[in-house]
Amino acid sequence: MRPPALNRRQLLALSASLGTGAALALSGAGRALAQPAPAMGPETHGLSAFGDLKYPPDFLSFDYVEADAPKGGSFSQIGSTAAYNQSFNTFNSLNGYILKGDGAQGLDLIFDSLMSRALDEPDAVYGLVARAVSVSADGTLYRFRLRPEARFHDGSPLTSADVVFSLLMLKLKGHPIIAQNLRDVTSVSADGDDVVAVRFAAKRARDVPLVVATLPIFSKAYYTAKPFDESSLEPPLGSGPYRIGRFEPGRYIEYERVADYWGRDLPVNVGINNFDRQRFEYFRDREVGFEAFKARAYLFREEFTSRTWATGYDFPALREGKVKQEILPDDNPSGAQGWFLNLRRPQFSDPRVREALSYAFDFEWTNKNLMFDAYKRTTSFFENSDLKAEGPAGPDEIALMESLGSRLKPGDIEVMKAEPWSPPVSDGSGQDRTLLRKATQLLREAGWSIKDGALVDAKGNGFSIEFLDDEGSLERHTSPFIKNLKLLGIAANFRLVDAPQYQRRLNSFDFDATVRRFSVSTVPGESLRNFFGSRAAAMAGSNNLSGIADPVVDLLIEQVIAADTRDKLKTACKLLDRRLRAGRYWVPQWYSGAHRIAYWDVFERPKAERPTYARAIPETWWAKGDQQG
Repeated sequence: MRPPALNRRQLLALSASLGTGAALALSGAGRALAQPAPAMGPETHGLSAFGDLKYPPDFLSFDYVEADAPKGGSFSQIGSTAAYNQSFNTFNSLNGYILKGDGAQGLDLIFDSLMSRALDEPDAVYGLVARAVSVSADGTLYRFRLRPEARFHDGSPLTSADVVFSLLMLKLKGHPIIAQNLRDVTSVSADGDDVVAVRFAAKRARDVPLVVATLPIFSKAYYTAKPFDESSLEPPLGSGPYRIGRFEPGRYIEYERVADYWGRDLPVNVGINNFDRQRFEYFRDREVGFEAFKARAYLFREEFTSRTWATGYDFPALREGKVKQEILPDDNPSGAQGWFLNLRRPQFSDPRVREALSYAFDFEWTNKNLMFDAYKRTTSFFENSDLKAEGPAGPDEIALMESLGSRLKPGDIEVMKAEPWSPPVSDGSGQDRTLLRKATQLLREAGWSIKDGALVDAKGNGFSIEFLDDEGSLERHTSPFIKNLKLLGIAANFRLVDAPQYQRRLNSFDFDATVRRFSVSTVPGESLRNFFGSRAAAMAGSNNLSGIADPVVDLLIEQVIAADTRDKLKTACKLLDRRLRAGRYWVPQWYSGAHRIAYWDVFERPKAERPTYARAIPETWWAKGDQQG
């Protein structure tokens, strides 16, 4: 049965405990469901952006797992990914879904979600807490039917009330990136204990339902007595395959496998979560972290430093076969890595200035002398994917531009029809005079000139850049860049700060330039607004570090979101890539297109082919027989 709309007294009570916004959202949900419900389609076992699913309703496990993999042993690593408020170098909070604090890596292990991703499909998810989902004919209403056996770790049932609470809290008080992704969720409500109804705006991004389906589910009862949006080192109540074990803030955190985990035999969980313990280590210095690996302080390492990969893996344990090295292909979009320039700073307001900075970075010299020629130059925001723009615009791209009519100016069209901008190729000398002369010319055209050896504007204000970072591994790459910038009269320096300060300054956009790698999914949607949308430029904690606020970019993001086929999606992404590259918002760096991994020889893995869209480590690996105790 449907719940009644909340009365005024209930709203006031909710306002006091959750905040006015939550009460209004709940009120809106009640009103929405009081309206005539749209016609619903049949229940299905999974979702994807374009409706294509590889696995049938009766599938028993994913193809890339070993279904009878044994349980036991430990897996330890330095985490290779970070999301929301997480840092690679430290943690001081066990709340990873808000803006405050530095969340620990691995917190997703303790929370279940409505559905779980298949790693061998570009965007498909299958039932976890939700055993089925039905979608209205107009795509605005999704009804998730929950499994009655779902439980939190304290044995309490996981019900629709917990799902509703979680989605509302994440939208109202969650990290701004999550809130942005949920902006087209117009209401959430429970139909009894086992059905959650989620309504979406009519023109929502295609991936928003997938985001909703994969967000963590929190216990409403647990957070009734605790503030949701506060940093805390108290382990929260979860429902997933692991619970938090031992930890020391800033040094390590362990997760212990839940032996009686309610969902262990579901098809999406068969053959995964095989280790009894998973541990994340933290080191503020990469060299110290590598030495710890050599000493077997942890067992698995993805190597991100080319110099270490080329020269450091020659130690006794490796020569004796106790440590293994591999290079795994990475078929995911490599995304955008580079020095992102903060356009909120006046010295970066002119695109000619931003382009001039690119002429001062000698990638060819850096790659040869510092990185053992291990990398390729990044040129696109969709690098290493079929979403990348190449050459002059093709017929499909031109047709899309023409369909936009007066919303694009003739100058916009000409820019996007031409070859997309790419950073210059140097002579590899480290100080290409031809490129530096071009940089000087661009700066002069933008109104800057040299006075007493310093670059100044018409008012005599000097040009300065501070490169902000929270760990020093890229200082040796930035220093030659800084040297060339000084030849142009720019006062540049590298500033190293601790991880919490770094995160605070990024959240408030208090920096000149910083290095980041942003990767979009194989089917990008709502996340593009967070990376490049005008609204995100003013949203604290967003990924729009450069402060891009371009109406044409916003328009093209909407075309990506509106694409109803994969071919249309590719066309729209290529146009968006052309426009973004024309803006010169960054100084592109490099990418690998591979995972360089090293590990102590204590693991086994499935015989099946590795999934296309993920490393699948440690998800599908398990401990060797003598290591399972």
